[in-house]
Amino acid sequence: MLHRAIEAHQSGQLDDAEALYRKTLQMQAGQPDALHFLGVLCHQRQRSDEAIRLIQMALRTTPQHADAHNNLGNIHKETGNLVEAEACYRMALACNAQQHDALSNLALVLEAQLRPEEAFEVYTALVARAPQLGRAHYLMGMYLRNHVNEIEDVERAIACFRNAIRCDGKDVRSLDALGVALYMLDRDEEAIGVYRDWLDREPDNPVPRHMLAACGGDRVPDRADDAYVRDVFDKFADSFDEQLLKNLDYRAPQILTKALIEVLEPPAASLDVLDAGCGTGLCGPLIRPHARHLDGVDLSGGMIEKARLRGGYDELVVAELTAYLQANLVAWDVVLSADTLIYFGDLVPVMSAAYAALRAHGWLAFTMEALDGDEDRFELSSSGRFRHTRSHVERVLNSVGFGSVTITEAVLRKEVGKPVIGWVVLARKGAVARG
Repeated sequence: MLHRAIEAHQSGQLDDAEALYRKTLQMQAGQPDALHFLGVLCHQRQRSDEAIRLIQMALRTTPQHADAHNNLGNIHKETGNLVEAEACYRMALACNAQQHDALSNLALVLEAQLRPEEAFEVYTALVARAPQLGRAHYLMGMYLRNHVNEIEDVERAIACFRNAIRCDGKDVRSLDALGVALYMLDRDEEAIGVYRDWLDREPDNPVPRHMLAACGGDRVPDRADDAYVRDVFDKFADSFDEQLLKNLDYRAPQILTKALIEVLEPPAASLDVLDAGCGTGLCGPLIRPHARHLDGVDLSGGMIEKARLRGGYDELVVAELTAYLQANLVAWDVVLSADTLIYFGDLVPVMSAAYAALRAHGWLAFTMEALDGDEDRFELSSSGRFRHTRSHVERVLNSVGFGSVTITEAVLRKEVGKPVIGWVVLARKGAVARG
């Protein structure tokens, strides 16, 4: 019966698996494997407190069970209890020094606790103990790419990703990471080769298709494909805040809301506000004091779930931004958007929709990456993000009806240790003519 439960669990039949685990425990109270795997299943079903209790019960019977300690650590890590997670991973390694999952998880949780030197030592140990494990090289490469002190760190990351691919030829995750590391060093021709290789393996995957165009290997689209944005940010949702805030010194939400608040009336919870491309909800708490009603929209369901957990929104919707704006005419006093329009090349459709969605005298506020030059143009950079010149942004906003436009320059985040310069844009809709 336990074997049947495990098979059902592995095939995703969670209702059947849970029933079989519980029946096993009725027949043999305290059966440690049933307790352990039922705990894992409960966590999958968002019942993490019950999961922790069940696995702890299993460990009372089998205290040297390294996998159970590791899974208990995963639950603590995913629920934000990093100290407990670290203790569990160290216990797993004390039970079995070759528990490579526990070793890699320990490194990740040390990074999350802002202890990068210790994390690096653990990643180094993982590569030394498991030189044929592709995941070991991948994780070391990601560490080096995320903690760039000098250009050689990116070169070393590239070598790690190539080793990961050598160890596991089916590992497209390492192809993705390799392409990013190559464009960070402006080695676009090599990146094109990586993305073509990836497309050969997964011809329907929107990510390598978009990145191939970004590196100059294909036609540039008017905007990033919905499937590309959804795929990237659904996968990025769990680590988004940590990566951007801790590793990239991401400042766009704070900079944008500060500029917007300076032109608004004192906070009185009187405005209807849309956070357009809300992501994990970083702008929400900053603009909430001004909002009578705060909506958020994002194409990624994973990001919306994170925003829901953060709280503060009255309504959160998974939708494509332009279509959502077009369906909500004259609905908001403020539409703000932090680093969402970097996935739009042609701004006219989304700006027209934003204008129509604002009430008279409403404000549109957004950030985007800056493109140098006086020309009226935009380009898709090898990062996969669009950049626009100041004159292009001004022309589009004026053409769709915004009469009052201010554009200032700011550092939005860092990349490869260098500042990423962007535009902070405020545009106001004039009064609607009455007749």
